[in-house]
Amino acid sequence: MLIAAAVLSAAACTDDPASPETGQQPVPDWVETETYAGGRLGTTFNVSASAFEDPTPAVENAGMVRQFKHGEMIFEHNYGPTSEPFDGLGPLYLRTSCLMCHPGYGHGKRTESYRYDEMGNGYLLVLYDKQTDAYLTSLTGMPQTRAIEPFKAPLDEEKIQINWLRYQDEWGNRFPDGETYDLIYPEVVIPEDAYYVPIQASRNGQTVTLTADEVGIRLESTIGIYGSGLLDAIPDDSLKVQYARLEKIEKETGRDLVNDAFFKDGEWGKQYSNTVQGNGEKHPYRFTYALSRGALQDGPGANAIWNITNVTRSDRRYHYMTAAYATTASQDPDVRDGFYHFIDTYFPEYRDRWNTGDVGKDIFNFLMSQELPVEMSDEEYTDLMIWHRGLAVPAARNLSDPQIQTGREIFREIGCATCHRPSWKTGPDNYNDPNRFFKGNELPRYPEQTIWPYSDMMQHRLYMKNDIRGDWCRTTPLWGRGLSLVCSGHQDRLHDCRARNVIEAIMWHGAAESDARASVEAFRELSSEERDAVVAFINAI
Repeated sequence: MLIAAAVLSAAACTDDPASPETGQQPVPDWVETETYAGGRLGTTFNVSASAFEDPTPAVENAGMVRQFKHGEMIFEHNYGPTSEPFDGLGPLYLRTSCLMCHPGYGHGKRTESYRYDEMGNGYLLVLYDKQTDAYLTSLTGMPQTRAIEPFKAPLDEEKIQINWLRYQDEWGNRFPDGETYDLIYPEVVIPEDAYYVPIQASRNGQTVTLTADEVGIRLESTIGIYGSGLLDAIPDDSLKVQYARLEKIEKETGRDLVNDAFFKDGEWGKQYSNTVQGNGEKHPYRFTYALSRGALQDGPGANAIWNITNVTRSDRRYHYMTAAYATTASQDPDVRDGFYHFIDTYFPEYRDRWNTGDVGKDIFNFLMSQELPVEMSDEEYTDLMIWHRGLAVPAARNLSDPQIQTGREIFREIGCATCHRPSWKTGPDNYNDPNRFFKGNELPRYPEQTIWPYSDMMQHRLYMKNDIRGDWCRTTPLWGRGLSLVCSGHQDRLHDCRARNVIEAIMWHGAAESDARASVEAFRELSSEERDAVVAFINAI
Protein backbone atom coordinates (compact mmCIF):
# COMPACT_ATOMS: atom_id res chain seq x y z
CA MET A 1 0.00 0.00 0.00
CA LEU A 2 2.93 2.36 0.64
CA ILE A 3 4.18 1.71 -2.88
CA ALA A 4 0.71 2.38 -4.26
CA ALA A 5 0.51 5.60 -2.30
CA ALA A 6 3.83 6.73 -3.73
CA VAL A 7 2.65 6.04 -7.26
CA LEU A 8 -0.59 7.96 -6.70
CA SER A 9 1.27 10.80 -5.08
CA ALA A 10 3.40 11.16 -8.20
CA ALA A 11 0.36 10.88 -10.43
CA ALA A 12 -1.43 13.59 -8.44
CA CYS A 13 1.02 16.16 -9.83
CA THR A 14 -0.32 15.88 -13.39
CA ASP A 15 -1.40 19.54 -13.53
CA ASP A 16 1.84 20.96 -12.17
CA PRO A 17 3.92 22.92 -14.68
CA ALA A 18 7.46 21.82 -15.43
CA SER A 19 9.88 22.92 -12.74
CA PRO A 20 12.18 25.70 -14.05
CA GLU A 21 14.93 24.47 -11.75
CA THR A 22 14.86 20.81 -12.83
CA GLY A 23 13.16 20.93 -16.21
CA GLN A 24 11.04 17.92 -15.22
CA GLN A 25 7.85 17.45 -17.23
CA PRO A 26 4.49 16.87 -15.53
CA VAL A 27 3.23 13.32 -15.23
CA PRO A 28 0.56 12.68 -17.90
CA ASP A 29 -3.03 12.18 -16.75
CA TRP A 30 -3.16 8.61 -18.06
CA VAL A 31 -0.34 7.34 -15.82
CA GLU A 32 -2.45 6.88 -12.69
CA THR A 33 -5.28 5.14 -14.57
CA GLU A 34 -3.06 2.77 -16.52
CA THR A 35 -0.93 1.95 -13.50
CA TYR A 36 -3.96 0.11 -12.16
CA ALA A 37 -3.69 -2.67 -14.75
CA GLY A 38 -6.41 -4.69 -13.07
CA GLY A 39 -8.52 -1.74 -11.99
CA ARG A 40 -9.00 -0.70 -8.38
CA LEU A 41 -10.45 -4.11 -7.46
CA GLY A 42 -7.90 -6.25 -9.29
CA THR A 43 -4.42 -4.72 -8.96
CA THR A 44 -1.51 -5.59 -6.70
CA PHE A 45 1.52 -3.34 -6.27
CA ASN A 46 3.78 -6.25 -5.38
CA VAL A 47 6.78 -6.38 -7.76
CA SER A 48 8.69 -9.18 -6.01
CA ALA A 49 8.96 -12.85 -7.00
CA SER A 50 5.45 -13.42 -5.63
CA ALA A 51 3.80 -10.70 -7.74
CA PHE A 52 1.61 -13.18 -9.64
CA GLU A 53 0.35 -14.84 -6.43
CA ASP A 54 -1.48 -12.02 -4.63
CA PRO A 55 -5.21 -11.91 -3.95
CA THR A 56 -7.12 -9.03 -5.46
CA PRO A 57 -8.56 -6.26 -3.28
CA ALA A 58 -11.95 -7.74 -4.22
CA VAL A 59 -11.00 -10.97 -2.43
CA GLU A 60 -10.01 -9.06 0.67
CA ASN A 61 -13.13 -6.86 0.53
CA ALA A 62 -15.34 -9.96 0.35
CA GLY A 63 -13.63 -11.62 3.33
CA MET A 64 -12.43 -14.54 1.19
CA VAL A 65 -8.73 -14.54 2.08
CA ARG A 66 -8.90 -17.81 4.03
CA GLN A 67 -10.64 -19.59 1.15
CA PHE A 68 -8.17 -18.01 -1.28
CA LYS A 69 -5.23 -19.39 0.70
CA HIS A 70 -6.84 -22.83 0.85
CA GLY A 71 -7.32 -22.73 -2.93
CA GLU A 72 -3.70 -21.71 -3.32
CA MET A 73 -2.64 -24.76 -1.32
CA ILE A 74 -4.71 -27.00 -3.59
CA PHE A 75 -3.03 -25.44 -6.65
CA GLU A 76 0.49 -25.88 -5.31
CA HIS A 77 0.48 -29.34 -3.73
CA ASN A 78 1.04 -32.68 -5.41
CA TYR A 79 -1.77 -35.18 -5.78
CA GLY A 80 -1.27 -38.90 -5.30
CA PRO A 81 -3.44 -42.02 -5.53
CA THR A 82 -3.58 -42.16 -1.72
CA SER A 83 -2.30 -38.99 -0.10
CA GLU A 84 -5.00 -37.31 1.97
CA PRO A 85 -6.23 -34.71 1.39
CA PHE A 86 -4.73 -34.63 -2.13
CA ASP A 87 -5.84 -38.06 -3.23
CA GLY A 88 -7.33 -39.36 -6.44
CA LEU A 89 -4.53 -38.95 -8.98
CA GLY A 90 -4.98 -41.09 -12.07
CA PRO A 91 -5.26 -43.80 -13.16
CA LEU A 92 -4.01 -41.65 -16.09
CA TYR A 93 -2.65 -38.15 -15.68
CA LEU A 94 -0.41 -35.44 -17.15
CA ARG A 95 1.02 -33.76 -14.05
CA THR A 96 0.76 -34.28 -10.29
CA SER A 97 0.07 -30.61 -9.52
CA CYS A 98 -0.99 -27.38 -11.22
CA LEU A 99 2.17 -25.59 -10.11
CA MET A 100 4.32 -27.96 -12.17
CA CYS A 101 2.97 -26.33 -15.34
CA HIS A 102 2.67 -22.74 -14.08
CA PRO A 103 6.05 -21.73 -12.59
CA GLY A 104 5.52 -18.81 -10.26
CA TYR A 105 1.87 -18.82 -11.44
CA GLY A 106 3.03 -17.62 -14.84
CA HIS A 107 3.63 -18.87 -18.36
CA GLY A 108 5.34 -22.25 -18.81
CA LYS A 109 9.02 -22.25 -19.71
CA ARG A 110 10.81 -23.56 -22.79
CA THR A 111 12.37 -26.99 -22.33
CA GLU A 112 14.26 -29.46 -24.50
CA SER A 113 12.42 -32.56 -23.29
CA TYR A 114 8.90 -33.63 -22.38
CA ARG A 115 8.93 -34.74 -18.75
CA TYR A 116 5.99 -34.62 -16.37
CA ASP A 117 8.16 -34.04 -13.28
CA GLU A 118 10.21 -31.11 -14.59
CA MET A 119 9.15 -28.02 -12.64
CA GLY A 120 7.95 -25.27 -14.93
CA ASN A 121 7.52 -27.51 -17.97
CA GLY A 122 4.05 -26.40 -19.01
CA TYR A 123 4.00 -28.22 -22.31
CA LEU A 124 0.91 -30.02 -23.46
CA LEU A 125 0.93 -32.06 -26.63
CA VAL A 126 -1.49 -31.28 -29.44
CA LEU A 127 -1.86 -34.35 -31.65
CA TYR A 128 -4.16 -34.28 -34.65
CA ASP A 129 -4.93 -35.84 -38.02
CA LYS A 130 -2.89 -33.95 -40.63
CA GLN A 131 -5.57 -34.58 -43.26
CA THR A 132 -8.56 -33.22 -41.32
CA ASP A 133 -6.86 -31.07 -38.63
CA ALA A 134 -9.08 -32.81 -36.04
CA TYR A 135 -7.96 -34.27 -32.72
CA LEU A 136 -7.31 -38.00 -32.69
CA THR A 137 -10.27 -39.96 -31.36
CA SER A 138 -8.20 -42.61 -29.57
CA LEU A 139 -6.33 -40.02 -27.47
CA THR A 140 -7.70 -37.29 -25.28
CA GLY A 141 -7.38 -33.67 -26.43
CA MET A 142 -4.44 -33.36 -24.05
CA PRO A 143 -2.74 -36.76 -24.34
CA GLN A 144 -1.70 -38.27 -21.02
CA THR A 145 1.81 -39.56 -20.55
CA ARG A 146 1.64 -41.03 -17.03
CA ALA A 147 -0.31 -43.84 -15.35
CA ILE A 148 -0.78 -45.56 -12.00
CA GLU A 149 0.14 -49.26 -12.08
CA PRO A 150 -1.01 -51.60 -13.48
CA PHE A 151 -2.29 -49.17 -16.11
CA LYS A 152 -0.01 -47.92 -18.87
CA ALA A 153 0.21 -44.40 -20.25
CA PRO A 154 -1.47 -43.79 -23.63
CA LEU A 155 1.79 -42.18 -24.75
CA ASP A 156 5.32 -43.02 -23.61
CA GLU A 157 6.89 -39.67 -22.78
CA GLU A 158 10.38 -41.17 -22.72
CA LYS A 159 10.12 -41.50 -26.51
CA ILE A 160 8.93 -37.95 -27.17
CA GLN A 161 11.71 -35.93 -28.78
CA ILE A 162 11.72 -32.11 -28.91
CA ASN A 163 14.19 -30.59 -31.35
CA TRP A 164 14.82 -26.83 -31.37
CA LEU A 165 15.70 -25.65 -34.86
CA ARG A 166 17.09 -22.33 -36.00
CA TYR A 167 14.98 -20.17 -38.30
CA GLN A 168 16.02 -17.35 -40.60
CA ASP A 169 13.35 -14.91 -41.69
CA GLU A 170 13.25 -13.05 -45.00
CA TRP A 171 15.34 -10.24 -43.50
CA GLY A 172 18.14 -12.58 -42.45
CA ASN A 173 17.34 -11.99 -38.75
CA ARG A 174 18.79 -8.51 -39.08
CA PHE A 175 17.40 -5.00 -38.65
CA PRO A 176 18.29 -2.33 -41.21
CA ASP A 177 20.77 -0.77 -38.76
CA GLY A 178 22.69 -4.05 -38.51
CA GLU A 179 21.44 -5.28 -35.13
CA THR A 180 20.67 -9.01 -35.22
CA TYR A 181 18.35 -11.41 -33.43
CA ASP A 182 17.88 -15.19 -33.29
CA LEU A 183 14.76 -17.21 -33.98
CA ILE A 184 14.13 -20.85 -33.03
CA TYR A 185 11.10 -23.14 -33.23
CA PRO A 186 10.27 -26.65 -31.97
CA GLU A 187 9.81 -29.79 -33.98
CA VAL A 188 8.42 -32.77 -32.09
CA VAL A 189 8.93 -36.39 -33.11
CA ILE A 190 6.90 -39.28 -31.64
CA PRO A 191 7.63 -42.75 -33.05
CA GLU A 192 4.95 -45.35 -33.70
CA ASP A 193 5.97 -47.52 -30.74
CA ALA A 194 5.34 -44.65 -28.28
CA TYR A 195 1.58 -45.05 -28.71
CA TYR A 196 -0.10 -47.53 -26.36
CA VAL A 197 -3.44 -47.26 -28.13
CA PRO A 198 -4.05 -47.49 -31.88
CA ILE A 199 -3.80 -44.04 -33.50
CA GLN A 200 -7.42 -43.62 -34.54
CA ALA A 201 -9.14 -40.68 -36.22
CA SER A 202 -12.51 -39.95 -37.74
CA ARG A 203 -12.67 -39.38 -41.51
CA ASN A 204 -15.96 -38.99 -43.37
CA GLY A 205 -17.83 -40.56 -40.48
CA GLN A 206 -15.56 -43.59 -40.38
CA THR A 207 -12.95 -44.50 -37.75
CA VAL A 208 -9.59 -45.10 -39.39
CA THR A 209 -6.20 -46.10 -37.99
CA LEU A 210 -3.32 -43.77 -38.83
CA THR A 211 0.41 -44.25 -39.03
CA ALA A 212 2.70 -42.02 -36.96
CA ASP A 213 3.58 -40.08 -40.14
CA GLU A 214 -0.06 -39.05 -40.52
CA VAL A 215 -0.15 -37.44 -37.07
CA GLY A 216 0.41 -33.70 -36.72
CA ILE A 217 2.25 -32.69 -33.56
CA ARG A 218 2.44 -29.28 -31.91
CA LEU A 219 3.43 -27.98 -28.50
CA GLU A 220 1.35 -25.57 -26.46
CA SER A 221 2.59 -24.17 -23.19
CA THR A 222 0.49 -23.05 -20.26
CA ILE A 223 -0.42 -19.38 -19.95
CA GLY A 224 -0.17 -17.02 -16.99
CA ILE A 225 -3.24 -17.45 -14.83
CA TYR A 226 -3.30 -14.17 -12.89
CA GLY A 227 -6.09 -11.78 -13.89
CA SER A 228 -8.32 -14.49 -15.37
CA GLY A 229 -11.24 -13.37 -13.22
CA LEU A 230 -10.99 -9.87 -14.63
CA LEU A 231 -11.06 -11.17 -18.20
CA ASP A 232 -14.11 -13.22 -17.27
CA ALA A 233 -15.81 -10.04 -16.07
CA ILE A 234 -15.73 -8.48 -19.56
CA PRO A 235 -19.37 -8.58 -20.73
CA ASP A 236 -20.35 -10.92 -23.56
CA ASP A 237 -21.88 -7.91 -25.38
CA SER A 238 -18.56 -6.07 -25.26
CA LEU A 239 -16.86 -9.01 -26.95
CA LYS A 240 -19.51 -8.91 -29.67
CA VAL A 241 -18.85 -5.20 -30.26
CA GLN A 242 -15.12 -5.96 -30.61
CA TYR A 243 -15.75 -8.72 -33.16
CA ALA A 244 -18.17 -6.52 -35.12
CA ARG A 245 -15.69 -3.63 -35.18
CA LEU A 246 -12.96 -5.83 -36.59
CA GLU A 247 -15.32 -7.46 -39.06
CA LYS A 248 -16.14 -3.97 -40.39
CA ILE A 249 -12.42 -3.27 -40.86
CA GLU A 250 -12.12 -6.67 -42.52
CA LYS A 251 -14.79 -5.79 -45.09
CA GLU A 252 -13.32 -2.33 -45.72
CA THR A 253 -9.78 -3.60 -46.27
CA GLY A 254 -10.38 -7.04 -47.75
CA ARG A 255 -8.14 -8.61 -45.11
CA ASP A 256 -9.24 -11.82 -43.38
CA LEU A 257 -9.11 -10.68 -39.75
CA VAL A 258 -11.98 -12.56 -38.09
CA ASN A 259 -12.32 -16.32 -37.71
CA ASP A 260 -15.69 -16.98 -39.37
CA ALA A 261 -16.17 -20.07 -37.21
CA PHE A 262 -16.73 -17.76 -34.24
CA PHE A 263 -18.32 -14.68 -35.81
CA LYS A 264 -19.79 -13.87 -39.21
CA ASP A 265 -22.04 -11.12 -40.61
CA GLY A 266 -22.52 -9.49 -37.25
CA GLU A 267 -23.58 -12.60 -35.37
CA TRP A 268 -21.90 -15.26 -33.29
CA GLY A 269 -21.10 -18.52 -34.98
CA LYS A 270 -20.18 -21.24 -32.54
CA GLN A 271 -20.27 -20.36 -28.85
CA TYR A 272 -19.24 -22.27 -25.76
CA SER A 273 -21.84 -24.36 -23.97
CA ASN A 274 -21.92 -27.30 -21.60
CA THR A 275 -24.66 -29.78 -22.32
CA VAL A 276 -23.22 -32.51 -20.06
CA GLN A 277 -23.45 -30.77 -16.68
CA GLY A 278 -25.17 -27.59 -17.85
CA ASN A 279 -28.31 -26.60 -19.71
CA GLY A 280 -26.58 -25.62 -22.94
CA GLU A 281 -26.55 -21.86 -22.35
CA LYS A 282 -24.12 -20.21 -24.73
CA HIS A 283 -21.31 -17.72 -24.16
CA PRO A 284 -18.52 -16.40 -26.39
CA TYR A 285 -15.23 -18.22 -26.29
CA ARG A 286 -12.54 -16.21 -24.50
CA PHE A 287 -9.92 -18.52 -22.95
CA THR A 288 -7.01 -20.67 -24.23
CA TYR A 289 -4.90 -20.16 -27.35
CA ALA A 290 -7.45 -22.04 -29.44
CA LEU A 291 -10.42 -20.24 -27.84
CA SER A 292 -11.79 -23.54 -26.57
CA ARG A 293 -13.42 -22.28 -23.36
CA GLY A 294 -16.00 -19.70 -22.40
CA ALA A 295 -16.78 -18.59 -18.85
CA LEU A 296 -13.97 -19.03 -16.32
CA GLN A 297 -16.26 -21.03 -14.04
CA ASP A 298 -16.26 -23.74 -16.71
CA GLY A 299 -12.94 -22.67 -18.18
CA PRO A 300 -9.29 -23.73 -18.29
CA GLY A 301 -8.71 -23.96 -14.53
CA ALA A 302 -12.03 -25.65 -13.80
CA ASN A 303 -11.21 -28.14 -16.52
CA ALA A 304 -7.49 -28.61 -15.77
CA ILE A 305 -7.89 -29.54 -12.10
CA TRP A 306 -9.96 -32.44 -13.39
CA ASN A 307 -8.29 -33.60 -16.60
CA ILE A 308 -4.62 -32.88 -15.81
CA THR A 309 -4.76 -34.92 -12.61
CA ASN A 310 -7.87 -37.00 -13.35
CA VAL A 311 -9.25 -36.07 -9.92
CA THR A 312 -13.02 -36.46 -9.79
CA ARG A 313 -15.50 -34.09 -8.16
CA SER A 314 -19.24 -34.10 -7.67
CA ASP A 315 -20.00 -32.60 -11.08
CA ARG A 316 -17.45 -34.77 -12.91
CA ARG A 317 -17.57 -38.29 -11.57
CA TYR A 318 -15.76 -39.79 -14.53
CA HIS A 319 -12.24 -40.10 -15.92
CA TYR A 320 -10.70 -37.95 -18.63
CA MET A 321 -10.23 -40.88 -20.97
CA THR A 322 -11.27 -42.43 -24.28
CA ALA A 323 -13.11 -45.67 -24.92
CA ALA A 324 -10.24 -46.68 -27.21
CA TYR A 325 -7.89 -46.58 -24.22
CA ALA A 326 -10.34 -48.48 -22.00
CA THR A 327 -10.67 -51.20 -24.64
CA THR A 328 -6.91 -51.52 -25.04
CA ALA A 329 -6.32 -51.66 -21.27
CA SER A 330 -9.07 -54.24 -20.77
CA GLN A 331 -7.26 -56.59 -23.15
CA ASP A 332 -3.74 -56.00 -21.76
CA PRO A 333 -2.49 -59.07 -19.79
CA ASP A 334 -0.43 -56.92 -17.41
CA VAL A 335 -3.40 -54.70 -16.59
CA ARG A 336 -5.69 -57.71 -16.16
CA ASP A 337 -3.21 -59.35 -13.78
CA GLY A 338 -2.97 -56.29 -11.53
CA PHE A 339 -6.44 -54.78 -11.78
CA TYR A 340 -8.12 -56.39 -8.78
CA HIS A 341 -5.16 -55.51 -6.57
CA PHE A 342 -5.53 -51.92 -7.83
CA ILE A 343 -9.21 -51.89 -6.85
CA ASP A 344 -8.50 -53.47 -3.45
CA THR A 345 -5.81 -50.84 -2.80
CA TYR A 346 -7.52 -47.65 -3.95
CA PHE A 347 -11.25 -48.45 -4.06
CA PRO A 348 -11.81 -51.21 -1.47
CA GLU A 349 -15.38 -50.11 -0.78
CA TYR A 350 -16.17 -50.60 -4.48
CA ARG A 351 -14.64 -54.06 -4.91
CA ASP A 352 -18.06 -55.66 -5.39
CA ARG A 353 -18.85 -53.33 -8.28
CA TRP A 354 -15.58 -53.85 -10.17
CA ASN A 355 -14.69 -57.39 -9.13
CA THR A 356 -17.27 -59.58 -10.82
CA GLY A 357 -14.77 -62.13 -12.10
CA ASP A 358 -14.96 -60.89 -15.68
CA VAL A 359 -11.75 -58.90 -15.46
CA GLY A 360 -11.84 -57.42 -18.96
CA LYS A 361 -15.38 -56.18 -18.49
CA ASP A 362 -14.56 -54.89 -14.98
CA ILE A 363 -11.59 -52.89 -16.29
CA PHE A 364 -13.64 -51.31 -19.08
CA ASN A 365 -16.56 -50.51 -16.78
CA PHE A 366 -14.28 -48.92 -14.18
CA LEU A 367 -12.47 -46.75 -16.71
CA MET A 368 -15.70 -45.64 -18.40
CA SER A 369 -17.80 -45.31 -15.24
CA GLN A 370 -19.90 -42.14 -14.85
CA GLU A 371 -20.36 -42.77 -11.12
CA LEU A 372 -16.86 -42.82 -9.70
CA PRO A 373 -16.35 -41.83 -6.06
CA VAL A 374 -15.86 -38.10 -5.47
CA GLU A 375 -12.21 -37.27 -4.72
CA MET A 376 -12.35 -33.45 -4.48
CA SER A 377 -15.04 -32.03 -2.21
CA ASP A 378 -17.31 -29.18 -3.28
CA GLU A 379 -15.69 -26.96 -0.64
CA GLU A 380 -12.21 -27.68 -1.99
CA TYR A 381 -13.28 -26.96 -5.55
CA THR A 382 -15.04 -23.74 -4.53
CA ASP A 383 -11.94 -22.53 -2.69
CA LEU A 384 -9.77 -23.39 -5.69
CA MET A 385 -12.00 -21.26 -7.90
CA ILE A 386 -12.02 -18.41 -5.36
CA TRP A 387 -8.24 -18.50 -5.68
CA HIS A 388 -8.33 -18.80 -9.47
CA ARG A 389 -10.80 -15.96 -9.97
CA GLY A 390 -9.14 -13.97 -7.23
CA LEU A 391 -5.57 -13.66 -8.53
CA ALA A 392 -4.53 -10.02 -8.90
CA VAL A 393 -2.71 -8.39 -11.81
CA PRO A 394 0.58 -6.60 -11.06
CA ALA A 395 0.39 -2.85 -11.46
CA ALA A 396 2.08 -1.35 -14.50
CA ARG A 397 5.49 -0.03 -13.57
CA ASN A 398 7.46 3.16 -14.24
CA LEU A 399 4.92 4.65 -16.62
CA SER A 400 6.28 8.13 -15.91
CA ASP A 401 9.66 7.12 -17.36
CA PRO A 402 10.27 9.03 -20.63
CA GLN A 403 11.57 5.93 -22.42
CA ILE A 404 8.47 3.96 -21.49
CA GLN A 405 6.21 6.81 -22.54
CA THR A 406 7.98 6.90 -25.90
CA GLY A 407 7.52 3.13 -26.24
CA ARG A 408 3.82 3.49 -25.42
CA GLU A 409 3.38 6.07 -28.17
CA ILE A 410 5.25 4.01 -30.78
CA PHE A 411 3.37 0.83 -29.76
CA ARG A 412 0.15 2.56 -30.76
CA GLU A 413 1.54 4.34 -33.83
CA ILE A 414 2.80 1.18 -35.53
CA GLY A 415 -0.45 -0.71 -34.95
CA CYS A 416 0.40 -3.13 -32.13
CA ALA A 417 -2.61 -1.88 -30.17
CA THR A 418 -4.96 -3.06 -32.92
CA CYS A 419 -4.71 -6.68 -31.74
CA HIS A 420 -3.20 -5.99 -28.33
CA ARG A 421 -6.12 -3.76 -27.42
CA PRO A 422 -5.03 -1.82 -24.32
CA SER A 423 -8.16 -1.59 -22.17
CA TRP A 424 -11.59 -3.04 -21.49
CA LYS A 425 -14.42 -2.15 -19.13
CA THR A 426 -15.92 -4.89 -17.00
CA GLY A 427 -19.67 -5.08 -16.52
CA PRO A 428 -21.78 -5.86 -13.43
CA ASP A 429 -19.88 -9.18 -13.29
CA ASN A 430 -22.82 -11.34 -12.36
CA TYR A 431 -20.64 -14.21 -13.48
CA ASN A 432 -22.12 -17.18 -15.26
CA ASP A 433 -21.28 -20.84 -15.06
CA PRO A 434 -22.28 -23.12 -17.97
CA ASN A 435 -21.45 -26.03 -15.65
CA ARG A 436 -24.18 -24.84 -13.22
CA PHE A 437 -22.01 -25.49 -10.17
CA PHE A 438 -21.85 -21.91 -8.87
CA LYS A 439 -24.95 -19.87 -8.06
CA GLY A 440 -23.44 -16.40 -8.43
CA ASN A 441 -22.29 -15.29 -4.97
CA GLU A 442 -19.48 -17.67 -4.00
CA LEU A 443 -16.62 -16.04 -5.92
CA PRO A 444 -14.97 -12.58 -6.02
CA ARG A 445 -16.45 -10.09 -8.48
CA TYR A 446 -15.07 -7.11 -10.42
CA PRO A 447 -17.92 -4.78 -11.41
CA GLU A 448 -17.33 -1.67 -13.52
CA GLN A 449 -13.53 -1.76 -13.64
CA THR A 450 -11.27 -0.34 -16.34
CA ILE A 451 -8.61 -2.98 -16.93
CA TRP A 452 -5.52 -3.01 -19.17
CA PRO A 453 -4.83 -6.57 -20.43
CA TYR A 454 -3.55 -5.56 -23.87
CA SER A 455 -5.54 -8.18 -25.75
CA ASP A 456 -8.54 -7.97 -28.06
CA MET A 457 -9.64 -11.42 -26.79
CA MET A 458 -9.83 -12.61 -30.40
CA GLN A 459 -7.83 -14.91 -32.64
CA HIS A 460 -5.43 -13.89 -35.37
CA ARG A 461 -2.93 -15.65 -37.61
CA LEU A 462 0.83 -15.16 -37.65
CA TYR A 463 1.74 -17.98 -40.04
CA MET A 464 4.83 -19.02 -38.10
CA LYS A 465 6.95 -22.02 -38.98
CA ASN A 466 5.36 -25.04 -37.23
CA ASP A 467 2.51 -22.76 -36.23
CA ILE A 468 -0.26 -23.50 -33.77
CA ARG A 469 -2.74 -26.14 -34.91
CA GLY A 470 -5.30 -24.46 -37.13
CA ASP A 471 -3.21 -21.27 -37.52
CA TRP A 472 -5.64 -19.10 -35.48
CA CYS A 473 -4.36 -18.12 -32.02
CA ARG A 474 -5.88 -15.89 -29.35
CA THR A 475 -4.07 -12.63 -28.69
CA THR A 476 -2.23 -13.28 -25.43
CA PRO A 477 -2.70 -10.57 -22.77
CA LEU A 478 0.56 -8.72 -22.19
CA TRP A 479 -0.17 -7.42 -18.70
CA GLY A 480 2.36 -8.48 -16.07
CA ARG A 481 4.58 -10.37 -18.50
CA GLY A 482 7.51 -8.06 -17.82
CA LEU A 483 7.76 -9.64 -14.36
CA SER A 484 8.07 -13.19 -15.73
CA LEU A 485 11.82 -13.40 -15.20
CA VAL A 486 11.42 -12.32 -11.56
CA CYS A 487 8.39 -14.50 -10.83
CA SER A 488 8.88 -17.53 -13.05
CA GLY A 489 12.61 -17.63 -13.72
CA HIS A 490 12.29 -17.17 -17.48
CA GLN A 491 10.84 -14.77 -20.04
CA ASP A 492 9.82 -17.22 -22.78
CA ARG A 493 6.86 -16.09 -24.85
CA LEU A 494 4.37 -17.23 -27.49
CA HIS A 495 2.25 -20.37 -27.46
CA ASP A 496 5.17 -22.83 -27.51
CA CYS A 497 7.82 -20.67 -25.79
CA ARG A 498 9.80 -20.26 -28.99
CA ALA A 499 10.44 -16.59 -28.25
CA ARG A 500 13.05 -16.15 -25.54
CA ASN A 501 12.57 -12.40 -25.26
CA VAL A 502 10.32 -9.59 -26.49
CA ILE A 503 12.27 -8.90 -29.69
CA GLU A 504 11.98 -12.51 -30.80
CA ALA A 505 8.26 -12.51 -30.00
CA ILE A 506 7.74 -9.41 -32.13
CA MET A 507 9.73 -10.73 -35.08
CA TRP A 508 7.79 -14.01 -35.08
CA HIS A 509 4.80 -11.80 -36.02
CA GLY A 510 6.46 -10.86 -39.30
CA ALA A 511 5.57 -13.56 -41.85
CA ALA A 512 4.38 -12.23 -45.21
CA GLU A 513 0.78 -13.39 -44.63
CA SER A 514 0.70 -12.44 -40.93
CA ASP A 515 -2.09 -10.23 -39.61
CA ALA A 516 0.67 -8.24 -37.87
CA ARG A 517 2.94 -7.88 -40.91
CA ALA A 518 2.54 -4.09 -41.26
CA SER A 519 3.38 -3.53 -37.59
CA VAL A 520 6.53 -5.63 -37.85
CA GLU A 521 7.61 -3.80 -40.98
CA ALA A 522 7.21 -0.52 -39.11
CA PHE A 523 9.05 -1.90 -36.08
CA ARG A 524 12.00 -2.86 -38.29
CA GLU A 525 12.36 0.71 -39.48
CA LEU A 526 12.68 2.10 -35.95
CA SER A 527 16.02 3.10 -34.54
CA SER A 528 17.66 0.88 -31.96
CA GLU A 529 16.67 3.35 -29.23
CA GLU A 530 13.05 3.33 -30.40
CA ARG A 531 12.94 -0.47 -30.48
CA ASP A 532 14.35 -0.52 -26.95
CA ALA A 533 11.61 1.88 -25.90
CA VAL A 534 8.89 -0.42 -27.26
CA VAL A 535 10.43 -3.36 -25.42
CA ALA A 536 10.68 -1.32 -22.21
CA PHE A 537 7.01 -0.38 -22.50
CA ILE A 538 5.89 -3.98 -23.08
CA ASN A 539 7.90 -5.07 -20.06
CA ALA A 540 6.42 -2.23 -17.99
CA ILE A 541 2.77 -3.09 -18.51
